[in-house]
Amino acid sequence: MSDTTKDRIADELTAPLAALALDVEAVEISPAGKRRILRIAVDKDGGVTLDDVADATRAINEVLDESDVMGEQPYTLEVTSRGVDRPLTLPRHWRRNAGRLAKVNPVEGGTFTGRILSNTDDAVTLDMDGAQRTLALADIAKALVQIEFNRAATADLGDDTDMED
Repeated sequence: MSDTTKDRIADELTAPLAALALDVEAVEISPAGKRRILRIAVDKDGGVTLDDVADATRAINEVLDESDVMGEQPYTLEVTSRGVDRPLTLPRHWRRNAGRLAKVNPVEGGTFTGRILSNTDDAVTLDMDGAQRTLALADIAKALVQIEFNRAATADLGDDTDMED
């Protein structure tokens, strides 16, 4: 299906999902034999829960049932969260990932990693080994959140000396 169809689906879903405090992050349509798979990624501040996915699925089904946007060919709907592997492209992506580590590829070459401190609609501030660096979002070619398995050193774990065995 064309990008126009994906855009139309996203447009039709924006208001019903916004009523659930959800944003449409991605619309993907792929062939699967005689059917198609329609994948819709959603996100919100604070992260998406399974209940959010269930609510979104019901809302999306209602919209698609009332619309002709998917045509007559059968399809399977999959609703997911945005996922950590999707690039940070919008100000809300940066805001929702504050405190996380991001690998950034600026337009002018090079690559670096820094912890997201804050952002505005036009820029992001990162902590790079204690030094703050602010970049215009327009100057970032690509940015991805990095998965951290051992972040205990930076987390406030409290004093465990009072724990009972």
